[in-house]
Amino acid sequence: MAAITNDWLFALKEEFGKDYYKELYEFVKDEYSKAVVYPPSDDIFNALHYTPLSEVKVLILGQDPYFNPNQAHGLCFSVRPGVDIPPSLRNIYTELNSDLGLFIPNNGYLEKWARQGVLLLNTVLTVRGGMPGSHQNKGWEKFTDAIIRKINEKDSPVVYMLWGKPAQSKMHMLNNDKHLILTAPHPSPLSAYRGFFGCRHFSRANQFLEDKGLTPIDWQIENI
Repeated sequence: MAAITNDWLFALKEEFGKDYYKELYEFVKDEYSKAVVYPPSDDIFNALHYTPLSEVKVLILGQDPYFNPNQAHGLCFSVRPGVDIPPSLRNIYTELNSDLGLFIPNNGYLEKWARQGVLLLNTVLTVRGGMPGSHQNKGWEKFTDAIIRKINEKDSPVVYMLWGKPAQSKMHMLNNDKHLILTAPHPSPLSAYRGFFGCRHFSRANQFLEDKGLTPIDWQIENI
C-alpha cells in the first residue's frame, strides 16, 4: 500500500496503531499475495492522496471498489481513461446534464473532481476480483468511519452526498451544523429512477459552497 504523505497522515495516525488496523493490514497484504485484488495496491489510498483533508469540500461515498479488471483505481465511481463508463457513473452524468446542462463525456475518469476537493471515498477500499463484498467486515469500515469523523470535525463547510442506504447509514456521525447533508437513492440502474434523477445535488452543492464564500466545483469532465 502506498504511504499516505499529506495531512491525512497526521489526522489518521491513531488508527494505524490500533489492533483492527494491524489485522486489516495483514489481511490485505495476504490477499494481494495470493489473489487478484482491486485496485492495484499503489492506488488503494488515491482518494486521500488526491484530496487532502484541508481541501475537502464535498464527500461522495461509495461502497466496494469495482471488481472487474482495469476499473478500480481508488476513487469511488471513477474508472481510468479507456475503460467503459460503468452504469452508475453514466447515471451520474445524466443527472449532471439535467441539473447543470453539462455534456456527457466519453470517459469516466473523475480525478478532476478529486483535485478540486471532492473526496471520492469508498467505505471499503479493496476487493477480490470478481467477488463483490469480499473485503467487507475486515476493518476497512472502521478506517473509513475515522475518515468521515475527521471531515465532520472540519470548521469549513462540507457537502455530503449520501446516495443509497449504505451511505446514508453514516448520517449518525454527521453532527456539524456547518455542513450540508444531501441524500438520494443510489445512482445504480436499479434505483436511480426512485429519486436520484432530479435530486439536483450538484447545483445545490455549488450554491451552498458559493453562499459560504467558497469556490464551487467545476463538475464538467472533459472528453479525452
